[in-house]
Amino acid sequence: MGGQGRSLFQVETVATGLPPVHYPSSPVPAALMITSPCAACKILRRKCSDKCIMAPYFPPTEPAKFTVIHRIFGASNVTKYLKELPESHRADAVSAMAYEASARIRDPVYGSAGFICMLQKQVNELQAELARAQAEISSMRLQQAHLTDLIVYTDWRWPSPSSSADRSIGSYMSQAAAYETLPSSSCTGFKYNEDSSSPWESLWA
Repeated sequence: MGGQGRSLFQVETVATGLPPVHYPSSPVPAALMITSPCAACKILRRKCSDKCIMAPYFPPTEPAKFTVIHRIFGASNVTKYLKELPESHRADAVSAMAYEASARIRDPVYGSAGFICMLQKQVNELQAELARAQAEISSMRLQQAHLTDLIVYTDWRWPSPSSSADRSIGSYMSQAAAYETLPSSSCTGFKYNEDSSSPWESLWA
């Protein structure tokens, strides 16, 4: 029969007039899933167990990281170091070993010490520059203080004409005010008698 060669999806399409529905396959149990080994076990070609001490720090996506560390320190030494450290410090230790190994490959003679010396030299140069800047600031402040003292002394020793005139006018006004407050007897020294005739009148009479 012609319909015997048709698949289930074709028969379903002809009967309903709708496109076939693809039913998802049943999920694979977690126990049957194949986990990818860590980068360390993959490079060393060994089985990666659930308790692999390197798996958390060398994921399968970072094989170059373990390759560099293994080249300089060796896998056995890395395992030994990680076992001696508490779990909270292992990630920092792996990062430090990766940096040290990369520096040693770039500079086989000095390694990271060469970069540290270069940074220390830059720090010393910056500290010397900072000391020079602080010395210049102190010198400028001292010069400013001397200049201020000189200006104050000059104003006191040689006052300007306008300030001298102002002081003279002020002194004169204060003296005039004091003179007006004095009694008339103290000003003339004798009492003037308006009724007495002037001695000059007898001469012209």
